[in-house]
Amino acid sequence: MKFFALTLTMFLGISLLAQNDASEKTLRDQAEQLAHKFIITDGHVDLPYRLNVKNFRLTKEFTGIPIETDQGDFDYVRAKKGGLDAPFMSIYVPSSYQVTGGAKAFADSLIDMVNGIIEMHPGNFGQGRSPYQVEQNFKKGIISLPMGMENGAPIEEIGDVAHFHKRGIRYITLTHATDNQICDSSYDTTRTWNGLSTYGRRVVEEMNRQGIMVDISHVSDAAFYQVIGITKAPVIASHSSCRKYTPDFQRNMSDDMIKALGKNGGVIMINFGSDFLDGQVQKMRDEMREKMMATLDEKGLTRDNEQAKPIIEAFKKEYHDQLFSDVEMVANHIDHVVKLAGIDHVGFGSDFDGVGDSLPVGLKDVSAFPNLIFVLLKRGYSEADIEKICWGNLSRVWRQVETIANELKNN
Repeated sequence: MKFFALTLTMFLGISLLAQNDASEKTLRDQAEQLAHKFIITDGHVDLPYRLNVKNFRLTKEFTGIPIETDQGDFDYVRAKKGGLDAPFMSIYVPSSYQVTGGAKAFADSLIDMVNGIIEMHPGNFGQGRSPYQVEQNFKKGIISLPMGMENGAPIEEIGDVAHFHKRGIRYITLTHATDNQICDSSYDTTRTWNGLSTYGRRVVEEMNRQGIMVDISHVSDAAFYQVIGITKAPVIASHSSCRKYTPDFQRNMSDDMIKALGKNGGVIMINFGSDFLDGQVQKMRDEMREKMMATLDEKGLTRDNEQAKPIIEAFKKEYHDQLFSDVEMVANHIDHVVKLAGIDHVGFGSDFDGVGDSLPVGLKDVSAFPNLIFVLLKRGYSEADIEKICWGNLSRVWRQVETIANELKNN
């Protein structure tokens, strides 16, 4: 009898494992299907600046980027594999241009680059100037390349808002690493304006009028609340995460800010960078960096020296398991936003090509979106919920911004 009971227990255990494996495979298959059934938008992909740094030149002979490459986090082949249909190309303008000048011309050059990629590969990429255009491209199997400008430094005069809308910019991140002429940055301690400048208030109002989404990623807390107080349209955080998991990182959004964003009707698009996801990872990265640099200093080396490479690799190997967050943590941030503000107020804002080597396990490039959808399915999110996170929420805000702009222009 004991033998029979033991055998039965083992059988049931093996059966349960088999059922779990089958269930996991079913969910993974479902995730793969949904990634290609639904439009997936990503609020922030830094491809243009990555190509600019590499002295990108678009020529008829050029075929390596962005169709297929082993560089960076984004290309056409990997995007199609992951089901990514509308990645917002970040027209990133470094804060240094606020000192040197030339911000507007630099932004225009990156816009030219994105348009050039579309013109060179019309069967692969298309313009993404409206939700309708994105949806039409999706039906044709074409990846849309909508554009958002990261840093409002190029808005040198109020007429530049209309200029950049005409050029295809559909959101503007008001500032970046330092305070600019529009508002204070979460990374800066100067607090030049204690929020928005007088000019910045005019910029927000003009963005509402022109139909450009206001992006509050990177702004100070005071600037965020002032934007919420004056905007007539919902706003977005194109690539931010929850401060709950990174309490010392002001760049992320606090619980109260997320609730206020929800009441505004806006969307927070979760950043995938490990430093944005887990404060402990950030601390371990800082610790490793300090020890590594001290070791290099002792040996009279810089990071660029050939002799430094094995030392750097040894540190990375030693700290590897502590240097990266994972796809489950991204889902934790989504869960937290849903708990605070509801399912209608969260999306994806990866920061691919913008957060270096800090991407989490399971989300290392644009091919990996099915991994995140799988985790959401496993946690009980419905297909309708996932469609909202992938596209519906951002699409709703974008359409509301367009509608409000038309109303303001007609009044």
